[in-house]
Amino acid sequence: MDKEFLETQLESCRQEHKNLDDELVSLLSSGAMDDLYIHRLKKKKLIIKDQIRIIESRLMTDIIA
Repeated sequence: MDKEFLETQLESCRQEHKNLDDELVSLLSSGAMDDLYIHRLKKKKLIIKDQIRIIESRLMTDIIA
């Protein structure tokens, strides 16, 4: 894949991960009790973290090759 495309995707994923983290912190500090919603946000955050690792791995492969 194109390196610029991967870098753009990586930055997008990182921003989405940060946004989810900010939302979780806000919900948890406000005492929100919607456990299902919080669980879904955490799961989505983990999925995005996995995507970040995959993209980083692809970028490292491009650097090595």
